[in-house]
Amino acid sequence: MIAGLHGTLESRGANWAIIKVGGVSIQVYMPASTLSTLGAIGEEVHLHTHLHFKEDNLALYGFASQQELELFQMLIGVSGVGPKASLAMLSAMNANDLALAIATGNVDLLSQVPGIGKKMSSRLVLELKGKLESIWVGAAVLGEANAEVIAALVSLGYSPSEAASAVAAIADSPDLALEDKIRLALQHFAAR
Repeated sequence: MIAGLHGTLESRGANWAIIKVGGVSIQVYMPASTLSTLGAIGEEVHLHTHLHFKEDNLALYGFASQQELELFQMLIGVSGVGPKASLAMLSAMNANDLALAIATGNVDLLSQVPGIGKKMSSRLVLELKGKLESIWVGAAVLGEANAEVIAALVSLGYSPSEAASAVAAIADSPDLALEDKIRLALQHFAAR
């Protein structure tokens, strides 16, 4: 398995780049977010990669962060979701927004990604919601400042995704104390 590449950027296309590693040029498919971070032709690049085997195809997918790679691997693990659809989702939304949309069950937002319909969006939510709630929704998605609010709401009996959506709905202000954020989040639940 190829876990990463470190080499020189030779060329790039709409959803791929060619990286020269030790005299070998390797084509790597990647989301738009990763392509935008590569820099100019001739510069050194480092990518986290996933080697995907298919009966008639062998393809390498690259990502700027370990977080993007892990989300990609979760997405392709869902029945009916392949690498192409996963790249489309990661190109349309950053990894945090995509994980939050899945964890909070936002099927409408997921359906806006080209090539992803309501049926696939619902399948993604059904199969990945629990995994993403435990891994992603806390501090990684909403920031360390809101992690305490989420933890407090979870301790009150709300699920991590409910807590995350409530925190996302309140205005984030540095002036608000922890107690004020919790109070506003609870008011969000009461208003539903």
